Amino acid sequence: MAEGEKIVSRIIEEEMKSAYIDYSMSVIVSRALPDVRDGLKPVHRRVLYGMSELGLASNRPYKKSARIVGEVLGKFHPHGDGAVYDTMVRMAQEWSLRYPLVDGQGNFGSLDGDNPAAMRYTEARLRKIAEEMLVDLEKDTVDFKLNFDDSLSEPTVLPARIPNLLVNGASGIAVGMATNMPPHNLTEVVDATIAYIDNRDIEIPELAQYVKGPDFPTGGIIYGVEGIHKAYATGRGRVVMRAKADIVELKGEREQIIISEIPYQVNKASTLAKIDGLVSEKKIEGIADARDESGRGEPVRLVIDIKRDFNARVVLNQLYQLTPLQSTFSINNVALVKGRPQTLNLKDMIRHYVDHRHEVVVRRTKYELEEARKRAHILEGLLIALDHLDEVIALIRASRDGDVARAGLIERFDLSELQAKAILDMRLQRLTGLEREKLQAQYQELKEKIDYLESVLDDEDLRMTIIKDELNEVKDKFGDDRRTEITYADGEITIEDLIANDDMVITITNQGYIKRTNASEYQAQGRGGVGSKGTGRKDADFVEHLFIARTHNYLLFFTEKGKCYWLKVYAIPSGERSHRGRAIQNLINIDRDDSIKAFITVENFDDKDFVDSHYIMMATRKGQVKKTSLRDYSRPRTNGIIAINIAEGDELIEAKLTNGESQIVMAVKSGYAVRFEEEKVRVMGRNAMGVRGISLQDEADEVVGMVVVPNDEKKILVVSEKGFGKKTPLSEYRLTNRGVKGVKTMNVAEKTGGVSAIKQVEDTEDEDLMIITRNGITIRMKVADISSLSRNTMGVKLISIRDGDAIASVAKVVEREDDEEETEESKE
Repeated sequence: MAEGEKIVSRIIEEEMKSAYIDYSMSVIVSRALPDVRDGLKPVHRRVLYGMSELGLASNRPYKKSARIVGEVLGKFHPHGDGAVYDTMVRMAQEWSLRYPLVDGQGNFGSLDGDNPAAMRYTEARLRKIAEEMLVDLEKDTVDFKLNFDDSLSEPTVLPARIPNLLVNGASGIAVGMATNMPPHNLTEVVDATIAYIDNRDIEIPELAQYVKGPDFPTGGIIYGVEGIHKAYATGRGRVVMRAKADIVELKGEREQIIISEIPYQVNKASTLAKIDGLVSEKKIEGIADARDESGRGEPVRLVIDIKRDFNARVVLNQLYQLTPLQSTFSINNVALVKGRPQTLNLKDMIRHYVDHRHEVVVRRTKYELEEARKRAHILEGLLIALDHLDEVIALIRASRDGDVARAGLIERFDLSELQAKAILDMRLQRLTGLEREKLQAQYQELKEKIDYLESVLDDEDLRMTIIKDELNEVKDKFGDDRRTEITYADGEITIEDLIANDDMVITITNQGYIKRTNASEYQAQGRGGVGSKGTGRKDADFVEHLFIARTHNYLLFFTEKGKCYWLKVYAIPSGERSHRGRAIQNLINIDRDDSIKAFITVENFDDKDFVDSHYIMMATRKGQVKKTSLRDYSRPRTNGIIAINIAEGDELIEAKLTNGESQIVMAVKSGYAVRFEEEKVRVMGRNAMGVRGISLQDEADEVVGMVVVPNDEKKILVVSEKGFGKKTPLSEYRLTNRGVKGVKTMNVAEKTGGVSAIKQVEDTEDEDLMIITRNGITIRMKVADISSLSRNTMGVKLISIRDGDAIASVAKVVEREDDEEETEESKE
């Protein structure tokens, strides 16, 4: 051992773990995954940059591929020459990239899987579209980093005037993750990007109106759109690709199948060999001959002769089933975002690209502004010299040397070093009158350019207009028609496509029976009426929950034990108002000793921004509250998940959807309520128990409800067990900390019974209230007809309660115009 060295003991498991993590991150970041901004892996970026440094523009002569590989290998990519050459070859193949970036000359392989010629035989240069990836690189638009030996610098990303990640796709296998992104049509992607710039809140289905689906370089047919929509919404999906085939009738009642396009990444020769094998094994009996008639003018022409008395359509379906003529492309949109791998949906990829282009435009503008100011500074000095030409000439002639002349100019005319040097370097030709006019015109142009560049930096809308103009320019240059057709697969019409997205009244009984009924069946009645029969009862069962949801919504059910279950509204059996419904246990896997206590509706879980910005606030009977991110509930499970840990003797009673900036109002049976900011409750995991929300008056007291309110303009509706109720402005409930006793919300007496429910309401004509008793009596009334009273009052009678009955549930109903028209028709 050398002097000064020592051996450090290390546990081998820790050393292997550390080394493996370092290796995996190196593979993920530096080799296998593309950057979301330019859609390139490091090796692709280095090939394009290396070719640019060699001056291999699209209008310059080709250079040997070996020369290019040597340039990239020696300066930027210290790996095998095969990796660099294979990368360059793929970027030159018309069947590999939808818009190839390299213009190759020589044998670069074929669709039959033939290998390209050795790099010493082939030549290459950049294509015009690749130059758009590199444009403005010299204007400090992107960051540079040192190469592997710190002798040169290379760009960390390209300016990428083209949305290359979507346009050309990417594929790669890292450690523990992979990416497989399909190519798309440039025209469609540019249109979608411009639509996003015009409307940042645009939804993914709207973007999909522009980007119809993947557009493969080999054409073919995408069979079915469900996988496309799923991939665009989640970043993962499965696309079925089919060869494009035409059936031709021949003489003698014979048919022929002509295949002119094959699925992406399918080997033509091996596919033909597969067909021959199936014919030899007699797995397909209707084929007389299969041959390849492909030529230079027609890259793919597979001809399949069908035997007499066999149906060509049946044979074609067998070929789709048994050969690569039907293949799948598993979409997995994983890319590096700020150096970290992320799974991206369609909007994410467009958003990150626009952000990148915006940064490029800002940095380019700053660079051009600085250069323009430098040039304008020089011109100002030259113009000063021309204005005092005789004096300048005399000063220079009287000076001993250049340094003295420069110092004299600076002192006499208050010039900078640069201006004085420019005057001394000025040729005598510039002293003519015509040259002076040129200088003045040039200076004026620079002033106008500086004003424009400053306005660009001050106006984001102007920068976005520049991005859109550049995208349209790219589309005009390189945009083309789709190559891949998209057809609907059999059975792709889902049950949701056949069900109207209407408002439904959902009722759940105390014994766990559920049903849905169209909201229009409930007619509005006056305050104080006796109501109408709403739900049939069996024995001592009664309706405990009633709420409104749309047919296509998700329902998240929360049980008293703190579990959460998922169900689509249309999956709930429909029934008339007098029907009891169906046992929930037959629809979701809820425990028999558990019961539904709370519920929320969610449009869908595909909107990542919505899911990440919303939370579920829960309350228990004993006054606990808990906030959990909606993201934690985005993956439905058949057996449900734990939503909150419940202490012994407690139970969950309420769950509400919040946006993180709301206020919470909780009420207890004894007539008190507390109001506090939602931010007082931190976000917790699903297994947490929560924190204290309100203090109970005694052991008999309990929480009866919780509402989420956005501002002081709302009103709080309180309903007692014996049918009394009132509205009170939210402003009368002062803001406090959570966990306190609160203020009185209702004057509770024997006449009113304890507080039964609390709701947030508005005094609008289109908002109704639905009240239901334990005996199944319902009444619907206008919220506007309910009296507004202060907190410390009993309220007025809302419904006549018979002996032994009590309020079971209170729900709001917000009618739409078409609902009102249906109600009027039902009245007639």
